[in-house]
Amino acid sequence: MLKAGVVGYGYWGPNLARCLSETDDVQLIAIADQSAAALERAARRYPGAHLTKNWIELVRNGAIDAVAIATPVQSHFEIAEAALLADKHVLVEKPITRTAEQAERLIDLAAAKSRIILVDHTLCYTPAVKALCDLVNSGTLGDLYYYISTRMNLGAFRSDVDVIWDLAVHDIAILEYCLKTQPIAVSASGVCHIKGTPANLAHVSLFYENGLLGDVSVNWLSPVKIRQSILSGNRRMVVFDDLETSEKIKIYDSGVSLEASDAESRRSMLVSYRIGDMTAPRLATTEALLVETRHFADCILKGAKPITDGETGLRVLEILEAASRSMEQRGAPVELRQSRGLVDGGYGSVP
Repeated sequence: MLKAGVVGYGYWGPNLARCLSETDDVQLIAIADQSAAALERAARRYPGAHLTKNWIELVRNGAIDAVAIATPVQSHFEIAEAALLADKHVLVEKPITRTAEQAERLIDLAAAKSRIILVDHTLCYTPAVKALCDLVNSGTLGDLYYYISTRMNLGAFRSDVDVIWDLAVHDIAILEYCLKTQPIAVSASGVCHIKGTPANLAHVSLFYENGLLGDVSVNWLSPVKIRQSILSGNRRMVVFDDLETSEKIKIYDSGVSLEASDAESRRSMLVSYRIGDMTAPRLATTEALLVETRHFADCILKGAKPITDGETGLRVLEILEAASRSMEQRGAPVELRQSRGLVDGGYGSVP
């Protein structure tokens, strides 16, 4: 039985604690948070857990095998490093750290300690994203043309990260997982309408070597909540709407083809449109975070590699950093180096 502790019981920590407590072979035994009110809530939910305001005490607890971190991103590195030094496995909320250098140090430390890092890119564990990736990898969509996504809502302003790091990170993680390749360049622009806060509206473009364009719009200042993505190929197109209850994935047998009666003359080229059927596959209803915590436990017990491991987190973080640099330059494209994780060819499989 793995014994786990959670550091941070604010917004996301209660969800992590609940899923860990509901995971087979895992026992939640400790929770740390600086807030007395948060610890009072935790005490009512987990009367048998040890509660503390000092996260260092939790990390150094010799009975704990794994630590889940749900704190502001600025503290991820310090807590995760301390946990790894104490020989704990780590599940850390996205993004993995504030800088790629910090992420690389954690990856090296985890390897030296033979410990696992799983980054909480929750959408990668949803049945809908699994279905999306299966469509890509099976060739059902054909050659990919574009990925367009809109994520917006009113409120949820954060002080630790801007809207790209908060919302666009989901699409970056989805593309990283489904495509198994990185963009070659990133362009981003954004603006802050609320004085003293990070950018609340932004647009990110991801350029891939095969011609695929990723286009992501994110916004904290919208009157409606939207979580919709479109992935288009030359054979099929897919709409992923995360707010749908029953048909999150819709596959359209639609597309465009070019025909030329005279190969030497572009003027004779004809555009042919195909409007076919729409299908919506039946998806499992298992909660993504619960799938993730089960996967975390399985990886620890079996020595397997998480599908969103530290190297995946590093690749996502490098794209976020490039987007931030581009936004500072008013959208100037920033080229990406090939991540060492990608060079090593390390990608896990869907649990």
